[in-house]
Amino acid sequence: MWCRDCLLPALTGAVLAVSVAGAAAQGAPPPAAAEGTSPAPDPGGLWQRSALLGDAGGLRPWLARQGITLGLQETSEVFANVSGGVHRGADYDGLTQMNLGLDTRKAFGWAGGTFTVSALQIHGRSLSADNLDNLQTISGIEAAPTSRLWELWYQQAFLHGRLDIKLGQQSLDEEFMTSRGSGLFVNTMMGWPMVPSADLYAGGPAYPLSSLGVRLRVRPTPALTVLAGVFDDNPSGGPFATDSQLRGAEADGAAFSLNTGALWIAELQYAVNRARPGAPPPRGLPGTYKLGVWYDSATFPDQRLDTTGRSLADPASSGVARMHRGNFSLYAVADQTVWRPGPQSARAVSLFLRVMGAPPDRNLISFSANGGLTVTDPLPGRDDDTFGIGFGVAKVSGDAASLDRATAAFTGTPYPVRGTETFLELTYQVQLAPWWQVQPDFQYVFNPGGGIENPSNPPRRIADEAVFGVRTVVTLW
Repeated sequence: MWCRDCLLPALTGAVLAVSVAGAAAQGAPPPAAAEGTSPAPDPGGLWQRSALLGDAGGLRPWLARQGITLGLQETSEVFANVSGGVHRGADYDGLTQMNLGLDTRKAFGWAGGTFTVSALQIHGRSLSADNLDNLQTISGIEAAPTSRLWELWYQQAFLHGRLDIKLGQQSLDEEFMTSRGSGLFVNTMMGWPMVPSADLYAGGPAYPLSSLGVRLRVRPTPALTVLAGVFDDNPSGGPFATDSQLRGAEADGAAFSLNTGALWIAELQYAVNRARPGAPPPRGLPGTYKLGVWYDSATFPDQRLDTTGRSLADPASSGVARMHRGNFSLYAVADQTVWRPGPQSARAVSLFLRVMGAPPDRNLISFSANGGLTVTDPLPGRDDDTFGIGFGVAKVSGDAASLDRATAAFTGTPYPVRGTETFLELTYQVQLAPWWQVQPDFQYVFNPGGGIENPSNPPRRIADEAVFGVRTVVTLW
């Protein structure tokens, strides 16, 4: 992943070598590694330990005392559409994640510093690409098969943790636009939302891509957090396209593009009834509310008009879209626990909602939203299980829909006008052991692609899709 031909193999080899000796893993995609914490010693029993390989004969705690944490995790899943789609069938896909963290205080006596590097090995096929042609893809780990560097950054904390700065290659979906409740779900848009996925270059710096940048975090009060940053807006370095994950050297994560534009992003977070170490549990129910905005300084193609002002559907058109300087989106996120029998109880019912919008003239998706309900400890004796029901909405912009109407008018043949795609998701995450999760999942997609033509049966639209699947996550270390 790095020096293009030499540094990525070196880094990946180093991480894998240590992993074989006893590596560790995190979620999919993983939270930032380390943050200066040390893993607690694992119980000896197979079903009680936090990682499948346990302490590896004491190696993991020894590394932690030196300030080193390692992660190795495997996510595997199988999904099948039993109705609708371009055709029916099943696909397997998987993700191996590796990360290495260094606490500079333990390693060098330099307080407040954290270094993190992570790599991905993506394998299998994408059901969404093969069978569904939907906008809001079924799984958050679906991506072009490859091995790549993901993140490489250094973070330094100041003022007893009230201020920190992160520099380097970063994936924005780790910190920006996040929702605690949506993290349970499998659909991609429950992680990185539809608006940036469709409207930024290569989907923006989010899994499985990342970009060079700097992020500032300030906590003026325990309840208030401000996040702000500026990043390269084009993680693949290619032209604006629907799929640039494998363009050139970005197949291994080594293309550090700085030629397109800058992506500026800021987010204000407010937490209510937050638990504090050493303080009595709050009486009220916890919640977090966020407001954010991003602005991209690059140029973006018009969804309807060419450089001369003609419709792109006009046979006399140049076929080259008019370009607009700059793009932006506003968003809001809310997570709120609405019921819990007691302050110390694991059982709780929570709601979440995330909405965002963008200008219709230069964006395929002008509005997206997702939300839902989660229940922790849903059944007696299942404290660590979680049940959820959620939804997602993606609205094709009015200008893109106008192009569809113009296409029908100029060709004189029926042509579907795209509108809104909606999905429902029902999921149950079973914690079989601290290191092993199994998650059955069901999704139903209404109006796939916003109502696009079925390439296997034109001029009919793609029929609504019922998708069943199961995901398993094993933390090896």
